[in-house]
Amino acid sequence: MPKRKVAKVNKVTLKVAKKAIRLTPEGRRRVCLSHIGITTFPKCLLKLTNADELDLSRNQIQKLPEDIGMFKALTWLDLHSNKLEAVPESIGKLVGLTYLNLSNNRLTSATLPFTLGRLCNLRSINLGMNQLDSLPPTMVNLVNLQELGLFDNLFVKPPDFLKFMHSLTKLNMNRNPLSYGQEDAKEEKKEAMYLAREGSLCKMCLKKCKEKMQKSRNGGGEGEGVEGDASEKKMMRNYSGLIVPNSVAMLNQDVWRTRKVEEK
Repeated sequence: MPKRKVAKVNKVTLKVAKKAIRLTPEGRRRVCLSHIGITTFPKCLLKLTNADELDLSRNQIQKLPEDIGMFKALTWLDLHSNKLEAVPESIGKLVGLTYLNLSNNRLTSATLPFTLGRLCNLRSINLGMNQLDSLPPTMVNLVNLQELGLFDNLFVKPPDFLKFMHSLTKLNMNRNPLSYGQEDAKEEKKEAMYLAREGSLCKMCLKKCKEKMQKSRNGGGEGEGVEGDASEKKMMRNYSGLIVPNSVAMLNQDVWRTRKVEEK
């Protein structure tokens, strides 16, 4: 199947936005405006606030409107791979959200609002590929959160409040400058993590991960030893029930914006 370039839209009108509405298999109304080259948030979307899902991913949007909170029917919001530098406080009004993707933007810890902690129904949030080194402590209130993506950021340690988030089953912290207090640790040991609760893995994956951890404890591998063992035990002690599978390679930050989509 030959690849074709995705048509670029200079301006999204209400007519264009209505044509972009798709019905999901679950019967929800999703507005799909992904990868069309828009640089500003289309104001006409504020007339479609009854939409259940909104996909504005892989564009060049730099700013969200303060009245983003008007989309109170939203359960699913995808803004990954834009150029967002901040998230407005009004996002805390989207209390129906269960899925939020803000990965691959330009967010810093200072531009994440405390109101994220009001999204009490959130089950999955992706904040990977930004410039974060901490999270708003109010996020501890996300009692239904199951998946948290923090990969490719600037964290030197996992947020302290994660140990109190008992619904969390998947935490991706791959490729962060994580440190466990070893001042002279080798660069190889500053390895990123993908954490998952044991109960969420199949028997085969669980067995492989435990075998790898046991091998590490026994000094299996060049450069591993007592220090690596102590580091691992410290991490396991802080995050009981979590194990550390191998990380997976991710596409580089700009690929999401420039990659061509194959039409099926």
